[in-house]
Parts: sequence; C-alpha cells; structure tokens
Amino acid sequence: MRFVARILQSAVQDAGRAFPAVVLTGPRRAGKTTLLRHVFPQGSYLLLEDPDLQARARSDPRSLLDGLRLPALFDEIQNVPELFSYVRTRIDAHPRRTGQWLFTGSQEAPLMQGVSESMAGRAAILQLLPFSLAETSRVSLLHGGFPEVLARPAGRHLWFSSYIQTYLERDLRAVANVRDLATFRRFLGLLASRHGQVLNRTDLAAPLGVSVPTISEWLHILEITGQIVLVPPYFENYGKRLIKSPKVYLGDSGLACHLLGIMTQAELDRSPFLGPLFEGFVAAEILKSQINRGQRKELYHFRDQQGLEVDFLFPGEGGGLWMVEAKAAKTVHPAMARPMASLKRAMDARAPVRMTVAHRPSASGPPTRALAPDVEALDLPSFVGELAGPSRKGKARRAGG
Repeated sequence: MRFVARILQSAVQDAGRAFPAVVLTGPRRAGKTTLLRHVFPQGSYLLLEDPDLQARARSDPRSLLDGLRLPALFDEIQNVPELFSYVRTRIDAHPRRTGQWLFTGSQEAPLMQGVSESMAGRAAILQLLPFSLAETSRVSLLHGGFPEVLARPAGRHLWFSSYIQTYLERDLRAVANVRDLATFRRFLGLLASRHGQVLNRTDLAAPLGVSVPTISEWLHILEITGQIVLVPPYFENYGKRLIKSPKVYLGDSGLACHLLGIMTQAELDRSPFLGPLFEGFVAAEILKSQINRGQRKELYHFRDQQGLEVDFLFPGEGGGLWMVEAKAAKTVHPAMARPMASLKRAMDARAPVRMTVAHRPSASGPPTRALAPDVEALDLPSFVGELAGPSRKGKARRAGG
C-alpha cells in the first residue's frame, strides 16, 4: 500500500518546527513510524523492541546517542524509558534545535509518565489512530482502519489473529503480569459481544470466573494501549436520574468484527451486532476528527433511567453541542430523531445544538438531509466530511462513492 497522507501530518510538521522532541502515541500498527519517517526522512532509526538494542541502550546510553545521526527516531520508547533522561540533557545543551528527537509509543500511560518526568516543556505530544474514512476510502466497517489490513484485506483474518497474539505477548506482559492468557483471550471475545453497551464489570467477570478488580485491570490495559474506547456519560442537571457508567467500544471495527467471527460483508449485513458495530465506527470517526485537529477527546453518551438515550454528544462549532444518533439502517425516518429532540427540550440549552442522524449510505436511495425540525440525516461519508471540516469535506465524500 503506497503512502497515504495522514490528516495529522501537518500537526507533526508544526510540532517538529516548534519543539526539540516529538512524541507520537497510539495503538500498535496504526502507522506512527511510517508517518514520522515520511515527515523526517533523514536521520537514524532505532526499534527498541530488539533485545540487543535494549541492552545496549541501558548499559551505555551515551555511546548509543553519540553514534546517532539526527534527527533520531526511537520506536516503542516505552521499552527503554531511561533514555528520556539522557536525551533531555542533550536537548538542554542545544534548546533551539528543533525536530531532532522523535519517539513513538503504544502504551500511553507508562509513556506519558516518562515524558512528564523528563521531557516536560521539551516535547510535543500527539496521538495517531488507525486510518479514518476522511483519509482513505478503503476504511470500512468490516475491515476497520489498520494500514496493513487495508493494504491486504484478503489476509485480514490472519493479520488480526497475529495482532492479538503479538499484543498479548508484548503489551500485556509489559504493562501487567497477566498470567492466564487463555482467559484473557476469552475476555476479549466477551468484550466484543458487549460492544456499544454500558459497561458492567460484574457482567464481564462472572462468565470468566475472575474478580471485578481483575476485569478493571484488564480494561485499564486495553485503554492505555489504545484498544478500547470508553465513552463517559454526559452529566447535566436535568432533574432526572442518569446512568453514570461509560459505554465501551473496541477502538477498531475490523478488530471487533474479527473477535465476533464476522468474516464477510454478507455476514456483517445480517449480524445482530451490525447496529453496535456501526455505532462504534461513528464513535471512532468522531474521536479521530478531534485528535487529528489537535483537540482534546470529548465524546459523551446520554442515558437516563426512564429510557431516554442519545448515542453521542460532543462540542460543536461556536461553543455549541452536537448530538448524533448512529443508525446502521440505510433508510431513515423521523422517529429516529425523537430522542435528540426530547433531550434538547429537557436541556433548555442557550448555546446552539446541532442534531444529526448518521446512517449507512445507500447506492440507490435519494440523499436525505432534512429529517425532522432542526434534525438532519447524513450518510456516513457525508457525516465524516462534516466532522473533517470545510478543507476536507470533498475528500470524505469522495471516499463514500
């Protein structure tokens, strides 16, 4: 697969001009190294998963750094976080030299601890997720957005199987002492079956015969390594009793399909998980749009104990609020807009509220825009185009064609 430009590329370039160091986090195989090597084609590259290189970096870090041609890219730096202290010394000796030290990492929390302790004020921190539909039309609900899956979709089953095995062997044992890998594999499958549901740790623990604290630890590992998305509830005082637990999604729809045993588009179309998978895909696209623009991740769901539920709420343009209902159907109707309209009335919001039903595109049906008063219907490519902003709307819409 030829290089596909990433939306984050301009932010990486700006960071390289403004900071001595750039730290790029994100899930394994999301394209972090490819992006940095494209933006900074000259210089040295070190993969810190090589045991010999790790030993050298720990035993004689100064000699290792002395032999590098700058800029230097350290891949998976969380394996040797001790290097941060030695790099900091060199940055402080030449503070005006920018874009010299590049780092990637797939374990965000441990990596950020090292950055905050040694690189505060010296490094720009960015995150890269798998491809968005705004970046390439190859992204789909079945295949997800990992670059290697999109390059060779026929081998997706083997790739995801290998990904899970590698992930288990490397990240789990690096972050926590997970001894029962077989049970953890079962946990991943069970979690996929709860994709899009309100998180219930007891419900996950009971079938596996493990404790709730163990489930919490495993969820924490998946979150800090970018494998799941937890969408917290939207808290406002509406005089109602609200559900206060987050909703949980696998971060990549292709991985979720693999864990659910969905192998083909035909199987996906008739799967009972189609709705939750589409909902998770929309959630991922919203988060990718925020991260790629350098914004904070701000995505929420709403659900009260009387049954009123809106899939997603997040900041819109002009300080307003954007509500989204994600529907896997290709045919939309006004009833789909009722939860958002009800919530808007309950909020009595002064700031503008945008309400959208995002749905799967239809090859034959006419486009629908106005669905109900103040509610629009957008097919998925159009919705992603709106998320991406005016400069990228055209590309996102072409991606859905």
